[in-house]
Amino acid sequence: MAAEQDVEVEDELAKAQRRLRELKNKISTQSKKNFMRERDVRFLDARIGLLIQNRMALDEQHEVASRLEENDDDDDDHYPDDRRMQQYGNLFYLLQSEPRHIAILCRLVSLAEIDTLLQTVMFTLYGNQYESREEHLLLTMFQNVLAAQFETTTEFTSLLRANTPVSRMMTTYTRRGPGQSYLKSMLSDKINNLLEHKDLNLQINPLKVYDEMVERMEREQGGLPEGFPRSVTGEVAAANPTVQAMIQPRIKTLIDIANSFLATIINSIDQVPYGIRWICKQIRSLTKRKYPDATDHAISSLIGGFFFLRFVNPAIVTPQAYMLVDGIPGNNSRTTLTLLAKMLQNLANKPSYAKESYMIPTNPFVEQNKQRTNRFLNELCEVVDFYEQLEMDQYMALSKKDIMISITPNEIYNTLSLLQQHIGVLAPKETDHLRILVNEVGPAPPQVPRKENKAIELPLFSRWEMPIQDLTMSLMSENNITQNDILYMEAKSIFVQIIRSIPHLARQPMNLYSLAEAAGTSKDVQLVPKGIKVKEMLRELEEAGVIDRRDHHALLVQEITQELAHLGDLKLKVLEELGSLESVYKTIIDHNNYLKSQLESYKAYLQNVRMQSGAGAGNSKKQQMVGIGVEVTDAKPNKKPNKSNQVQGPFKFSHQQLEKEGVIAETEVPESRRGHIYLTISSPLPGTFIISLHYRGRDKPVLEIDLKLDDLLEKQQENIQLLDLEYIKLNVTKTLQLLTKTFMTRNR
Repeated sequence: MAAEQDVEVEDELAKAQRRLRELKNKISTQSKKNFMRERDVRFLDARIGLLIQNRMALDEQHEVASRLEENDDDDDDHYPDDRRMQQYGNLFYLLQSEPRHIAILCRLVSLAEIDTLLQTVMFTLYGNQYESREEHLLLTMFQNVLAAQFETTTEFTSLLRANTPVSRMMTTYTRRGPGQSYLKSMLSDKINNLLEHKDLNLQINPLKVYDEMVERMEREQGGLPEGFPRSVTGEVAAANPTVQAMIQPRIKTLIDIANSFLATIINSIDQVPYGIRWICKQIRSLTKRKYPDATDHAISSLIGGFFFLRFVNPAIVTPQAYMLVDGIPGNNSRTTLTLLAKMLQNLANKPSYAKESYMIPTNPFVEQNKQRTNRFLNELCEVVDFYEQLEMDQYMALSKKDIMISITPNEIYNTLSLLQQHIGVLAPKETDHLRILVNEVGPAPPQVPRKENKAIELPLFSRWEMPIQDLTMSLMSENNITQNDILYMEAKSIFVQIIRSIPHLARQPMNLYSLAEAAGTSKDVQLVPKGIKVKEMLRELEEAGVIDRRDHHALLVQEITQELAHLGDLKLKVLEELGSLESVYKTIIDHNNYLKSQLESYKAYLQNVRMQSGAGAGNSKKQQMVGIGVEVTDAKPNKKPNKSNQVQGPFKFSHQQLEKEGVIAETEVPESRRGHIYLTISSPLPGTFIISLHYRGRDKPVLEIDLKLDDLLEKQQENIQLLDLEYIKLNVTKTLQLLTKTFMTRNR
C-alpha cells in the first residue's frame, strides 16, 4: 500500500515508479492500437487476395478502402454532449465494476461479433493492463465465463478446445502486455538461435522427405533410375530405407531441441504472468468440481490446452506475429518450429498423443517428460486469490473520482447495440440497474466512418454510489477488517512517506512522535499536514490499545522498518522491470510500424484497382496502371500531369544501407566489393518500378529488372519471401516497405 503512495514523494523509487507507470500506460495504449491494426491486416489479407485475382465488386473495394482511412489529428469537438457523457460514464462504470454482465454477453455473441467486443473489453474497459483493480475485475469475468462453459459443455474432451467466443477470449487475453512481455523474455533468444541455422532441415514427414530424396537424385544424377516412382503413398515413403536413414538423426536433433525449449518453459514458472496462472487455477478448480472422477492427467490436459495451445504454441509457430523475431522464419525453421509446437502440445494431450503417424517416433520425448510437465502445469495453479485485494481496490475506486477509459464512439455504439440485443437475458427485471441505464441511453447510433472514430476520454462513475462510511462498514463486516485496522494501515503508510521524503529521520532507534513532530514543523508544505494527521492517529491507536507507547510502538516501528526494507528491494525490481518493459515497448512500436507499412502497401495497390474500375469498361485497353504517387478523390484521379505522367526517381541506395535495413536478405557480392555496389529505383509509371544494380565507375547497370507492384503483393500473398535478382536476393516485405516509403510518402 505504501509502495504505491508515491504521489507526493520525490525519492529515486518514486521517480522510477512514475516512469514505470507511464511506460505501462504506453504499452496498454499501443497494445490496443496493434490489436486494431492486426484485425485490419487480417481483414485486408483476404480481400487483397481477391483483388489480385480481380474477383471483387466495386462496392467491396470501397469497404476495403474505408479500412485504410486514418483519423485526423485529435480535437475536442467530436466529444458527445455532457448529458451523453454522463450516461455513457454511468453505463461503462457498471459494466467495468460488475463483470458478470460482460461475461454473459461474451457467451451470447456470435464468433463474427466477438473480435469487436473483445477489443472493447480487453483493451478499453480493462485496458490498463498493469492496474490491479482492472486486471482482477477482468479475471473475475473470466471466472464467470469459464464456469458457464463448464456447465454447458457435455463432452469433456471438447472443453476449451473448440474455436468458440470463449476460446477466442482466452487467446486475446494472452496477447495483452504482460503475456507478450513473458513470451519475449522466455522464447525470443531460443527461437532466434534456431533461426540462425537456416540450413537445418528437420522435416520428418516421410512423404516430404521422399520428395527431398527425389529432388536430390534428379539434381545429382540428372534424373530418376528406371522404374523409380516419383510419388508414392505415405506408407511406402515411410518404409523406404533411405527415407528412414534421413529421418532418424533428425528425430534425435528435434527431441534435443524440444527438451531445451521445455526446460526453458518449466524454469520460467516464476515469470508467468499472474493472470495466466490464475486462469489455469480456475480450470483446475472447475474441472474438479464439475468432473469429480477426472484423473490428474485429464486435469493437466485441460490446463495444458490453455497454456500450450492458446498461449505458448502460437508464439512458437508464428514468432513474427508475436514480435519475438525481426524477420520471417525460412521454410526449414518454420517446419522445425511447427514440429516443436506439436511435440509440446502432445505433452498436454490425452494418451492418443500423436494424430499424425509420422509424429509417433517423437513419443519418447512425451514419455520422458509427461510427469515433469504435469507437475509444472499443476504448479502453475499455485497462486493466491485476489478477492480481498479486489474488494479493497473497489473501495478505493469508489472513493476517488478519476477513473477514465479511452474509448471510441464505435466501441460505445457497438457495445450498446449488443447490450440492447441481449438485454432480456442480461437484465430481465425492470429494476435492474443495467436495464435502467441502457433504457436511458436509448437506441444505439449507427457506426461512424473511420475518420470520425476518434477516441474520447470517458470519466467513469457510479450512478448508485454508496456513501463512503457505508462502504467502510461493508468492507469491515465482509473481511473482518475493523476501523482500527484501517487506521493502523494508514498511519504506517504515512510514516513511510515521511521517511522517504526526509531519509535521515530513519535512523534507529525510531521515535514515531519525533518523526511526526519533524514532519509537522518542517518547511515542506506537503509534509506539515501529514505530520499533524499522523500524530493524532498515534494518539487514537494508543487509546484503542492497538499500539503501546511504553514499548516505543515496537510493533508499528517493526512493520515500518520492514516496509522500508521492502521498498529498497522494490526499487531494484522496479528498475529491472523498467528495463524489461522498455524492450517490450520498443518491440510493440516496431510491430506497429510493420503493420502500418503493410497497410500502406495495401493502400497503394487498392488505388491501382479502384482507378482502373473508375476508368470505365470502354477504356479498359487504354487504362494505365496507377497507384503509388496518385492522389485519389471519389475513385477518380486527381489529374496532376507533373506527378502521374512524369518518371519518379531514380533514387539511389547503397548495398550497405539496404543490407543493414534487411531489404537485401542474401548477397553473393564479395564483402570487399560491396562498398562499390549501389541500387537505383525509378518509377516510369505509378505501380511500375525499374530496379538497377550498379557498380561504381561503370556507365551501364550490371543488372536491370522491371517490377510491378501487383507481382510483389502476389508473392507476399503466396508467402514467397525472397525476390531473386541473380547477385542479390531482396526481402519481399521489406522491399514493399521501401517502395511505399520512397514513392508514396514523397507524393502526399
